[in-house]
Amino acid sequence: MQMNDVRAVVTGGASGLGLAVVESVIAAGGRATLLDVNEAAGAEAVRRLGERASFRHVDVTSEDAVNQAVLAAVEAMGGLNLAVNCAGVGWPKRMVGRDGPMPGEFFRKVIEINLVGTLLVCKAAAAAMQKNAPNAEGERGALVMTASVAAFDGQVGQVAYAASKGGVVGMTLPMARELASSGIRVVTIAPGLFLTPMMAALPQEAQESLGKQVPFPPRLGHPAEFASLVRQVVENPMLNGETIRLDGSIRMAPR
Repeated sequence: MQMNDVRAVVTGGASGLGLAVVESVIAAGGRATLLDVNEAAGAEAVRRLGERASFRHVDVTSEDAVNQAVLAAVEAMGGLNLAVNCAGVGWPKRMVGRDGPMPGEFFRKVIEINLVGTLLVCKAAAAAMQKNAPNAEGERGALVMTASVAAFDGQVGQVAYAASKGGVVGMTLPMARELASSGIRVVTIAPGLFLTPMMAALPQEAQESLGKQVPFPPRLGHPAEFASLVRQVVENPMLNGETIRLDGSIRMAPR
């Protein structure tokens, strides 16, 4: 596929990694529907990006809301051939901390947003893509999921987060195998330390300290670099069924 032909839905599309993907799609001549819970940020992004971008308020844990949003996106854009999952939470909590054991509901909520939400978007998008006419190589679309280096190097306080992202990694190959007959590819990106809104809220000194932990380049990743890899996934049909670490070769310490 080529970026100018892309019709994308992007969860978490109003900020951070998701917004960078939307900006990349729009800049290349494609169309994008931002799915996010932040209405103000979504509306502002669409105002700035123009008529080829649209926004829908969506909680990815709601199956009905996801299904309706994907159907609306298909109608508004005249099709759908790319879904990028960037919605997620990174709340830290020890399994047994000073305030006692982690509530089971906390664990369930993280899994519901990061893992179940990703699955709900992917299955709705795949169902829509199966109706596409295949291109010359038989391709109908691509699904991009976002994991994290925490799936492999989970730190203290990341039991819930690492489990959710490890689940995303675990879905990648079987999902790609299942959708291969429909000409739909599946790739997961596992970012390291990136300058997302959550990271930007930290003091500058803390940001620089974290960035120096990255072997090379010794800095935080830029959302545009994540978007660049998404573009490569779109345009390189041999990328399929794989999780790609995008982390400057960092391996996270226990704490």
